[in-house]
Amino acid sequence: MNPTPPPRPRLPALYPCTVSHVRRAPSRYALRHRTYLWLVDLDRLPVLPRPLRPLARFRAADHFTGRSPSIRAALDGFLAEHGVDLDGGRVTMLAHARVLGHVFNPLTLYWCHGPDGTLRCVVAEVHNTYGGRHAYLLHTDAAGTATVGKDFYVSPFFPVDGHYEMRLPPPGERLRLSVRLERPGNPPFTAAVHGTRREATVPTLLRLAARHPFSTLAVSAAIRFHGIRLLLRGLPVQPRPGHRSPESAT
Repeated sequence: MNPTPPPRPRLPALYPCTVSHVRRAPSRYALRHRTYLWLVDLDRLPVLPRPLRPLARFRAADHFTGRSPSIRAALDGFLAEHGVDLDGGRVTMLAHARVLGHVFNPLTLYWCHGPDGTLRCVVAEVHNTYGGRHAYLLHTDAAGTATVGKDFYVSPFFPVDGHYEMRLPPPGERLRLSVRLERPGNPPFTAAVHGTRREATVPTLLRLAARHPFSTLAVSAAIRFHGIRLLLRGLPVQPRPGHRSPESAT
């Protein structure tokens, strides 16, 4: 008998959260910033009252190739290329929404379920500040962990080598995610996201928007700011490779 799947979380939801990065070589460098993320059902994306829509929009052009009619269609197309068919099962997405005309998602996550509610795979979509996008297909274990080779240029201070260990359990009342980059002969680089679930009500969104104005612009600005600080510390820049395939799987 198949185990009963956990009850579906009420969506959409908001997660005020803290993002942290820790670099250990060639010198230790750590950063933390606060933001908020949406957890949404791809088949029932939230639509805000018209006056508030600039605070949260979800557009297909912001994900995968940007050419599909919907984010769900883009995800299904990516999965089909890797032999995965969800048979119409539910997909939940954790991401920044487009805010005041701007969006930047360093990492968008999709938990992909079959019709019976069981988790079939996770897709991790990575964006860099050069406008590139890359998606990884992950088959996670019971703890939500998977390992995948690094195939995409993200930071100018890391070459495209090594592998990621990602711990991506589906969000509940708590959001606890981590990505660890392992490279031969180097200490690991670790990124983590910790947050607490909030109901996606208008008052909650307004409070978060007031606390984190231009939230996605602040994320991309913070990445560039810390990149400049690392450059001034003498961290060597790795050359950016030519165009790579936008997809990978493990």
